[in-house]
Amino acid sequence: MSAPLANDAFLRACRRQPTDFTPVWLMRQAGRYLPEYCATRAKAGSFMGLATNVDFATEVTLQPLERYALDAAILFSDILTVPDAMGLGLSFAQGEGPRFAHPVRDEADVARLAVPDLDRLRYVFDAVTSIRQALNGRVPLIGFSGSPWTLACYMVEGGGSDDYRLVKTMLYARPDLMHRILEVNADAVAAYLNAQIDAGAQAVMIFDSWGGVLADGAFQRFSLAYTKRVLAQLKREHDGEPVPQIVFTKGGGLWLEAMADARPDVLGVDWTVNLGQARARVGDRVALQGNLDPCVLFAPPEKIRAEVTAALESFGRPARADGGVDGHVFNLGHGISQFTPPEHVAVLVDTVHEVSRRLRAG
Repeated sequence: MSAPLANDAFLRACRRQPTDFTPVWLMRQAGRYLPEYCATRAKAGSFMGLATNVDFATEVTLQPLERYALDAAILFSDILTVPDAMGLGLSFAQGEGPRFAHPVRDEADVARLAVPDLDRLRYVFDAVTSIRQALNGRVPLIGFSGSPWTLACYMVEGGGSDDYRLVKTMLYARPDLMHRILEVNADAVAAYLNAQIDAGAQAVMIFDSWGGVLADGAFQRFSLAYTKRVLAQLKREHDGEPVPQIVFTKGGGLWLEAMADARPDVLGVDWTVNLGQARARVGDRVALQGNLDPCVLFAPPEKIRAEVTAALESFGRPARADGGVDGHVFNLGHGISQFTPPEHVAVLVDTVHEVSRRLRAG
């Protein structure tokens, strides 16, 4: 039996229910900007040594909560665990991004793909259970995965990419192969997220980090269609409690209406989107998450406070006289930079809480 939640503001905002303040968490909140994270990673010896060790993964997930009054924890893991479990051979070199030893480039590679045995990802689910126990009801825990399209980008390119030449070549020249990869990925992501929910994740997020590199039309066919396939398979509740679903497409501002039509509970938006306009565009279909530019955190504290305030005011009055709901989760428009001064994060978190309380009282 899990401990009751002491702070459920994040889950309430995801469901567009009234909250006393705007809840806040940060993408990559457990990461390299924190000296305590770097110390734990050094003990682990490697990134995957950190991610695959339940005790270390639990420790780094909780580290930012010890420093800041964050309203949610997010599982410490990587979006590429699923293709790694498919046998593609994931590795991380120091100072470099991820690499796959066996990229997916031709018909034979695609034919070999299958939804992986979830036992190969047991370390993730064990970490989810461990983190839930360690949180002891302090705040909710978010589980996550990369989107089918974003995973495909890494799988075909073999790592990160500046121009997406290989994956886009396959998309245009052999769409049949690309659709096959995306079908497998979508079913694998759905199974992976459902297993995280079973292990204790109280919300789940799909990171479509590279959806914004697609042309209009291609985004709908090759990214959004497969995100919808994931959403259709996800568990909507666990142990009698709703499990909110968050979808974030970096660079996806053009397609907010189409993404809202997919009916996740929450849409994440990056810093190119005006929150008030986004709210008007999606109406009461979804809550919104975002969207401060991460580079604001390099500015002096008074500038951070001003930008946070502007973002909150842009979203608009959270609780309306007509009984309308809140529906805003404050976040960055992408992951926090490793070079961010940790004390500046405290300014952001505290300002969100202070200003959002004032807006509700005004």
